[in-house]
Amino acid sequence: MSTQGQSTAAEARLEKDAIGLAPVLFQSITHMAPAAAVAFSIIFAVTYAGGATPLAVLLALVACLFVAISIGQLAKHLPSAGGLYTYNARALHPTVGYFVAWGFMLAEPLVAPLLYLIFGNVISVFLNSHFNTPTWLWAPLAALAGIGVWALVYRGVRLSTEAGVVMGAFEIVVFLALAITLIIAAGSKNTLSVFSPSTGNSSGLGSVFAGMVYTVLAFIGFEASLPLAEATRVPRRTIPRAVLLSCVLIGIFYLICYYAAMVYFGPGVAADPKNGFFAFNGGDPWDGLAAKVWGPFSILVLIAIVNSAFANSNAGANAATRVGYALGRVGILPRALAKVHPRYKTPYIAVHVQGALGIAIALVLGFALGGPLNAFALLGTIATIVIVIIYILTNLSNMVFYLREKRPEMNLILNIVVPVLGIIIFIPVLIAAFGIDFGGLGIASLTAPANYAPWCVLAWLAIGVVLFFYMNSRAPGRIQETATTFLEG
Repeated sequence: MSTQGQSTAAEARLEKDAIGLAPVLFQSITHMAPAAAVAFSIIFAVTYAGGATPLAVLLALVACLFVAISIGQLAKHLPSAGGLYTYNARALHPTVGYFVAWGFMLAEPLVAPLLYLIFGNVISVFLNSHFNTPTWLWAPLAALAGIGVWALVYRGVRLSTEAGVVMGAFEIVVFLALAITLIIAAGSKNTLSVFSPSTGNSSGLGSVFAGMVYTVLAFIGFEASLPLAEATRVPRRTIPRAVLLSCVLIGIFYLICYYAAMVYFGPGVAADPKNGFFAFNGGDPWDGLAAKVWGPFSILVLIAIVNSAFANSNAGANAATRVGYALGRVGILPRALAKVHPRYKTPYIAVHVQGALGIAIALVLGFALGGPLNAFALLGTIATIVIVIIYILTNLSNMVFYLREKRPEMNLILNIVVPVLGIIIFIPVLIAAFGIDFGGLGIASLTAPANYAPWCVLAWLAIGVVLFFYMNSRAPGRIQETATTFLEG
């Protein structure tokens, strides 16, 4: 190959060996948005699970831990910027990989706008309550967050992931300090009854499964380090460790926070529609709890939530653009998305598409649905449905891959028992996400606008089917290539 050809090939690749374990770990941690998840996602779980919300968190942790183990088993052999779609394509069938990729390209690009909405809403509500500013300020604030993330991701994975380490550490420290304060303040009210399914709710496990729709939502993103495999040092070891650690560490963090909140607030009244946890302090319960035990220092909680929303948006944009790059590389998406910036070594076309689209989604849905929180509810439910399906398929991929290709390495616990249990736990969560009651568990139907989510997912799937048949007739090799888009050596 000529020197010019070598230069061109090098420019077409992402930055190699740019980051180690800590930045990769915090790519997953910040993608989970610990503070924003505690303050927004999981509070919806309390309306169903009530005082048993810590149990809903624990079950979500176990389910996601099983997926993390399956991902780790697959990543040892298939590290790729394509992440979960590559695993499913190789282990199950390229067609399955295509539909996982199609689902991922619905869910992952929604993460950033979802958090732009939270960023804008939190600051807007604070300014409105203290300075009587107009409520529509959430919109320019959301756009501002989107522009900031756009710039960070464009400049390079090293800069954006290192920023994630700093921001992720801050929000975790603030909320852990608040949780410990609440546990101490609760005194004799500390109780393990919050891990009983019937504590403070109407339907026991039925209420807990419904709550798990939102506790699982809080975990989404622990696998976000996968698309950074091709920029990571020793990815076959680093990526599995980052996925597993992020799931365990943030799961424990969620448990501590919601144990503290429930025992301090009172598990028996947490689900009350008028005086319960969700309605406390005008729908902003964590700021209310902080004000009670920290006084003026409660401003730290606001800062942590805003910080979390921005850091999570950054991580989500990183993951989405790199999956767009991988899919563009094999031709499932336009090949322009695989173009790499000659200086920053980032998929800059994918970055620009994600940047503009993320801001547009946040603003359009925020206004169309009557406010940023309604848009958050819809986007979050869509993401949960899609990702839970992908997690189930990933567990299945773990089993099939080792049975078919790596039988000498197969471990009965890691490659059979763990994925089977993971699938079993996620099935009722998926059914609950569709708002379907089953087994007399008393699962409530979703309310608007979240009840639009299943229809949005089905519509996206229908479009994907049409595109699949079109692509398969015109260029079948593109579908097949999803099974081979991984690192060799």
